[in-house]
Amino acid sequence: MTDVSSPIAVRTAGHGDSPWTVVGQAAAALAVGMGVGRFVYTPILPLMEHQAGLSASMGSNLATANYIGYFAGALIGILVPAVARSRLALRLSLLVVVITLALMPLTRDASAWLALRLIAGVASALLFVIASSAMLGRLHRGAQHLVGWGFGGVGLGIALSGGLVLALQSTSTWRAAWWSAAILAAVLSVAAWGLDPEPAGEATALQRRGDLPRTHRWFAALLASYSLEGIGYIIAGTFLVAAISQNSSGWLGSGAWVLVGLAAIPASAMWAHLASRQPRSTLLLVALLIQVIGIALPSLSGGIAPALISAVLFGNTFIGVSSLAIAIGAHLQFPRSVALLTAGYSIGQILGPLVVKPLLHDGYHDALLVGAAIVLASAAAAAALRVRFPHRVGAITEPSHAARPS
Repeated sequence: MTDVSSPIAVRTAGHGDSPWTVVGQAAAALAVGMGVGRFVYTPILPLMEHQAGLSASMGSNLATANYIGYFAGALIGILVPAVARSRLALRLSLLVVVITLALMPLTRDASAWLALRLIAGVASALLFVIASSAMLGRLHRGAQHLVGWGFGGVGLGIALSGGLVLALQSTSTWRAAWWSAAILAAVLSVAAWGLDPEPAGEATALQRRGDLPRTHRWFAALLASYSLEGIGYIIAGTFLVAAISQNSSGWLGSGAWVLVGLAAIPASAMWAHLASRQPRSTLLLVALLIQVIGIALPSLSGGIAPALISAVLFGNTFIGVSSLAIAIGAHLQFPRSVALLTAGYSIGQILGPLVVKPLLHDGYHDALLVGAAIVLASAAAAAALRVRFPHRVGAITEPSHAARPS
């Protein structure tokens, strides 16, 4: 998943665009890349199993291919900084997501599916890097409270694509679901097309500092926690719908996924608001413990209520955990914290489906329990992070993090 904060110097939105315009365009781009391009596979997976003969093992492989592509895209964004400022890269990535979605129904060849999901993962990561950089870079100090709503585009894309699959699943086919997702991504791409990535600016004060404090112990705990979260959350992000659908009406799984998206829309803004009042290190632990319950619940109790509660808890926390972790990394002033946390999280997402693959022959409930256990381990690392946490490391001048407890 998904990092939703970065220690980027914040400047005034330019080119005559209002802050809400920038936020809306970035949210649309994030909806294309993450909500549809990346996560529409979750509600389509049960349809492909029932109608296209997709095995649970191959379903896991397709998820892994997408996450490997995402990791590759994230590395491109880190190693080639100009990509984050390229309007051409933004538009090409939007087109690639739409095209790969549209091509999925044209074949039943597993190798072709793997290639398409891999390519889509690269484009999704680039869209995340470009859209988040553009938004964080162009919003002036007084509009920083809008950033959380921009990242809510991920939840919007999940809700829209999940609702689309839910509407189609009883009357149409897996092929129609993919084509409908491609159309939805194309419509959202139109809304994102005018986004102007921020040009290169001056290095932040944090980047210019040569006397960074030694915070290795706390950053190691944070990196461990965030990497484990990448493993655990993606297990639920991939198999939650299939697990709920396993022993319930077909609509419930897709309906729960729509609820995940709806809960995710305000999540980043909500956790950012709480972080202005409570230490982020404490909020990270709380969010992870809530997520443990959300992931495990469908495996422990069947029925409509547990499924819907699970969806709300998971949707509310998976974006919040990312925003909190990246903000803590910035507070600790560890060199290249964003890049390191992004890499750890991405590697975790690659490992997640592989870790539970041997369990999938008996369904998905055991996989969710393993995912919950891994997030619990992530929470343990977050608890270790809080021990003598350095709440005052040094002055951080980035407006997105200044004057907030960590």
